Amino acid sequence: MLKTETITINMGPQHPSTHGVFRMVLTLNGETIVDLKPMFGYLHRGLEKTSESRTYLQAVPFTDRLDYICSMSNNFAYAVAVEKLAGIEVPLRAEYIRVIMAELTRLVNHMLAVGFLFNDLGAWYTPVVYAFRERERILDLFEMASGSRMMCNYIRPGGVAADLPAEFLPQLRKMIPHLENFVREIRFYLSDNEIFKARAVGVGFLPADMAVAYSITGPVLRASGVKYDVRKAEPYSIYDQFEFDVPTQVAGDVYARYLQRLDEMDESLKILRQAVERIPDGEYATKVPSRLRPPKGEAYARIEAPKGELGFYLVSDGSPNPYRWRNRPPSLINLSALREMCLGHKVADVVTILGSIDITLADVDR
Repeated sequence: MLKTETITINMGPQHPSTHGVFRMVLTLNGETIVDLKPMFGYLHRGLEKTSESRTYLQAVPFTDRLDYICSMSNNFAYAVAVEKLAGIEVPLRAEYIRVIMAELTRLVNHMLAVGFLFNDLGAWYTPVVYAFRERERILDLFEMASGSRMMCNYIRPGGVAADLPAEFLPQLRKMIPHLENFVREIRFYLSDNEIFKARAVGVGFLPADMAVAYSITGPVLRASGVKYDVRKAEPYSIYDQFEFDVPTQVAGDVYARYLQRLDEMDESLKILRQAVERIPDGEYATKVPSRLRPPKGEAYARIEAPKGELGFYLVSDGSPNPYRWRNRPPSLINLSALREMCLGHKVADVVTILGSIDITLADVDR
C-alpha cells in the first residue's frame, strides 16, 4: 500500500470565495480533507464593548453592522431586548411594520445565499446577478421607509423610526406576485441542474443530532430535519397571529440547504400577503426617552433571523448606557460545525459547503 504524507495549507484569508476575511487551515491527504481549522478574528471591531459607552438608542446603528445583509432583523432583535428590559409596549401598527421588514429581509438574505452558492460552484455571475436584481426591488422599499438601503437604523425600541410612506404598501402588494414568480423560476432553472446536483447532493452532510449538539439554528438546522423556528417555539412580536409553516428537509447536505431556503422564501411571502392586508392604522412608535434608563436587571431576547437564532443579552445598572451588551450571532454558531461537514470531502467542496452555511463575517467577528 502506498504511504503518503499529509500536507497543511491555508485557504484565505484573502481567498475571494470565502465570504469575507476568513481563513481555513486545511490538512490534506492528497485532495482529501482530513482536518480543518477555521480561523477568524480578522474583522473584529469591538462592537459589544463600544456599545456599552453609548445610550440604548445610540447602539441601534451598531446592530446594522453585525450582519450588513440583514440590517432590519438586527434592529428588530435588539429592540425586542431593550423593550423586554425596560417594559416598553409597542403599538400594533409598529409590530406589523416590523414583521413586514423582517420577512423582506429574509427574502433578501435567502436570494443572495442561493445566488452566491452558485457563484461559489463556478456558475459565474448569472444566478447571483438575478438575485441582486430582485434584491434591489426590496432595497427600494427599505430606502423608501428608512432613507437607507442597507444600514437602515429603522426599527427602534418602542416601534420604528417613521411611519410607512403612502406608496409603500401599494408597491409591496404589486411586488409580492413578482417575487413568488422569481422563486418559481429559481426552482425551475436551477434545482434539477445535473452539475449542481453532482456537486451538492451528499456533500457537507450534517446529521440532526450533530446540528443540535453544536447549537446550529436557522435553515442549516431545519435542512437536517429539525423542525425548530423561534417564531413558533417562542413567538415574539405578533408572529402568533400569522399562518405559516416551518418547512424542513431531511438530507442535511448542500442541496437540502438550498431547497430549505427556497421553501422559507415561500413562507415569508405567505406572511407578507397576510400582513399587507391586515395592517391597522395607528401609532408607529411609543415615545421613548432618548436617554432611556431601564431599571436594574437583565434581559435576553431572541428572534428567528434569516441565518438562525439572533439574540441580545443586556444588563442595566440603571444608567442611560447598558452595563453589558452581548450578541448571540447565528453566523458564528453555524460555522462551528464546518470541520465535521468537510471531513472526507475534497478541497473543491470546501467553498461549496461554506457557501451553503451562509455566513456573514461581520456577524462572526463582532
